[in-house]
Amino acid sequence: MPIGSGLTGARVLVTAASQGIGFGAARAFLGEGARVVVNSSNADRLSRAVAALASSGEVHGVVADLRARADLDRLLEETVRHLGGLDTLVYVTGSPRPGVFMEQSFDDWDAASRMLVVSPAYLARRSAEAMLAHGRGGRMVFLTSVAIREPIANIATSSVCRIAVAGLVRTLARELGPKGIRVNGILPGYIRTDRLDEVTRDAARRRHVTPEQARADLERDIPLGRVGTTEELARAVVFLGSEMSEYVSGALLPVDGALLRSVG
Repeated sequence: MPIGSGLTGARVLVTAASQGIGFGAARAFLGEGARVVVNSSNADRLSRAVAALASSGEVHGVVADLRARADLDRLLEETVRHLGGLDTLVYVTGSPRPGVFMEQSFDDWDAASRMLVVSPAYLARRSAEAMLAHGRGGRMVFLTSVAIREPIANIATSSVCRIAVAGLVRTLARELGPKGIRVNGILPGYIRTDRLDEVTRDAARRRHVTPEQARADLERDIPLGRVGTTEELARAVVFLGSEMSEYVSGALLPVDGALLRSVG
């Protein structure tokens, strides 16, 4: 029997999807026949993303700042209005600025915790309410980082705050599973995005090497010998956000080219 995603007509929200990982995930869901709402805090980037995705299927854009409660409320309300409900939430967000621990200010930690702790939890609550209101259960996929297993140098706020997403995934999988909602997380390794370029430039500056040398050194540490693509990561997102993973919940899936050395 063929394995299908079951996503034809599914109602999907992908946050921070005007570029990078979120954009790749949105395009992959559209390719499976889903109806998708994409989000960004930047209206111009969002407009360009919607235009680029429109040829792949039904897509709507909602401008919202994931750090603001009122925007999160409006994002869910507009998603339900556009799609008639919600079947899958994919939570992607931007990353705090690079820097070692002693370089981070109170404001840096406050912003990082809002983006990586408070907002995903609140959006999960609102998404669960929308899923339960329509009686069909649902799926949530949270993007975090391999840094929650093995902290990465020079991204202190991200390495600390993203750990909360793992706790959120485990907690919600237990609490929402009986209600038909599955919750999983993905731990991306090094993926070819603007964020990777930013981190590479920061590493090069600190080590007094060229960005090209810093990138080459990074790739040598990855057993598969290269960084991943947003398309490769999107396949894992679609798997967890679809019927293909019907008995998977509470999982934290590394997509990292075997970068992680830890077991479990």
